[in-house]
Formats: sequence, C-alpha cells, structure tokens
Amino acid sequence: MNTDQPLSFLSQCPIPIDRYPMITMAHGGGGRLMNQLIEQMFAQTFQNSYLLQKHDSAVLPVPTKKIAMTTDTYTVSPLFFPGGDIGTLAVYGTVNDLAMSGATPAYLSLGFILEEGLPMEILWRVVQSIQKAAANAGVAIVTGDTKVVERGKGDGIYINSSGVGFIEHDLTIQPTSVKPGDSILINGDVGRHGMAIMAQRDGLRFESEMDSDCAPLHTLVRKLIDEKIQIHMLRDLTRGGLVSALHEISQVCGRQISIEESKVPVEEAVVGACEILGFDPLYVANEGKLVCIVAKEEAQKALAVMRNHEQGTGSQIIGQVQEAARIEVVSKNQMGSLRVLDLLSGEQLPRIC
Repeated sequence: MNTDQPLSFLSQCPIPIDRYPMITMAHGGGGRLMNQLIEQMFAQTFQNSYLLQKHDSAVLPVPTKKIAMTTDTYTVSPLFFPGGDIGTLAVYGTVNDLAMSGATPAYLSLGFILEEGLPMEILWRVVQSIQKAAANAGVAIVTGDTKVVERGKGDGIYINSSGVGFIEHDLTIQPTSVKPGDSILINGDVGRHGMAIMAQRDGLRFESEMDSDCAPLHTLVRKLIDEKIQIHMLRDLTRGGLVSALHEISQVCGRQISIEESKVPVEEAVVGACEILGFDPLYVANEGKLVCIVAKEEAQKALAVMRNHEQGTGSQIIGQVQEAARIEVVSKNQMGSLRVLDLLSGEQLPRIC
C-alpha cells in the first residue's frame, strides 16, 4: 500500500470534516457525536450481519469443536510506514497469532483509543486500511469499542484487536510437541518491519527503500496442513525477532536450538541499516515471518510447500533442535564458530507494533 496517497481518495470520509475535522472529547461521550462516529464511520465500513445485531456482544456460529482466541494491542509510531500502517498491523498481527495454532481466522473485535485532536482524515485512512486488510484475510469485524482520551494522553490512536479462529485439524501445535532432531524452517528474510519503522520514524534514507513485511500468514499455514505436514510448532517473529521466538520455544520444550546464521535470509538493505544503527537483524521485529518446526524427515517436503506459496518464496531450513545439557539458543557462523544468542534485557526497537 502506498501510504503517501491518502486512502480517502478511494471514498470520502463519512464524518462531516468541515464541522468536525478532529476527534473531540464529545466523540467519546456517549452522545450524538459518538453515535455518528460509530454508525457512519465504523459500522458502515465494517458492516456485516454480526455488527447489525447492535448488541453488547456478537452472537457467532462456531462450526468446529475447537476454537483459538488471541488478543493484542497496537501502539506503533509512526501510524503510517512503508508497507503498512497501524490498521494493517491490527488485522494481520491478530490473524497471524491465530494462525500459529493452525487456526483459520474468522472473527475480530476492535477497540479504538483515540486522542482528542486526532485528525478525522487520519482515522478514516486507518479505518479503510483495516477494512481492506480484513477483506484480504477473509475475516469479519464483529464487535468493538471506542474511547477518547484527553489531548496529550495518547499518541493519536491505539487499537486493541481480539480474534477467534477455528481449528479443523488434529495436530498439537505447541512447544511441548518439539523433539530433538526436529528441523527449523523460516518463510523468508528477517528484520524488515523493524527497520522500516526506524527509517520512517527518524527520517532516515537508504539507497534501497525498505518496506515492512506486514502480511497475513494463515493461508501459508493452511497449505502446510492441507499437504499433511505434521507441524510440531509455529511461531511468528514479532517483537524480539527470530532469537526471542526461538528462546520462547526452547524454554518450554526444554531443548537447545541451534541455527546456522548463513542460512537466515536478510536483505542487504536491512544488513546495512542494522550496521549503521547498531542492531542485530536476528533480534529485529517482523510482521510477516514465522518459524515452522517439523520432524527432520519432513523438512524438505515442508520447504517445498512453503516455497510454493506467495508468503514463503524465500523459505529456508535454518537449524535444528538439539538434545543438550543447556537450554539455550546458539548460532554457527560460516567459520563454524558458535555463539550463544542471549535474550535482550530490554526491547531493541520500541513501539514497532
């Protein structure tokens, strides 16, 4: 998405901008202006039969015995960045969390926290972006909430998104399923989202523009399941990047995880930006990347399936689960030297989602 061109070009903001160019405290006061905001902007844009119930909760059909549920809150700054915005993050981030259990995402709720003084056109761009992302991911926005905080007590807009998905398989996709000898696959290059945010936030310019990798991953996961790959574990690589995700898995399964650094794809522009800014791309956040852990004998088949999907063309086998005395994550460089990849004490890139 080209965020240089406002999404309002697609359709005009339904709120009378000439009278209410910015969010006011009255838009969160429960009266006429709040009703106008909800009905004319949110309900009309996200309209579906569940929203039309206009009740305190949505009554939803559940066609399977098992569901997955997740929630997350998005506070990214800046709101718009190359390759996405806070709206696409709120949808795809929640969809991807559901996909990591092998669930098919179905329903989302949205909670908006708006700051007094937020330009109405900015909100409209975000709302349209959310609808576009939801349509792309095949999910329905079925309920929500809106609050307005005083000027200076927010950062324009925060979004909480909760999601429900259906599990239609018998796999147990969780860290306790991981076994020694398992292979670790990744679906593409790491670090682009975090570096795209940093470049936009600080006005940095590089020879090659970096777009966020923000994308939905559920159809990639669905393809693996449909091809009968016995997935042991999935994890999307958001805050803390690849290393943090592997640490979380290692701690729960009680195994050592070993990766080959040369096998981890990183774009040259990301490498260069990380060198300039002092970051390690293995720790930088992504919004369209996952690790998939499968038995070694299934690794090549899984790799072929992933590479045949639009979100997995850059997939690689990057490592293995080891039976070792120490529960840790280690990497081997091209010279064969090992280094322990510790967890960072704090977040390397604040406010990236």
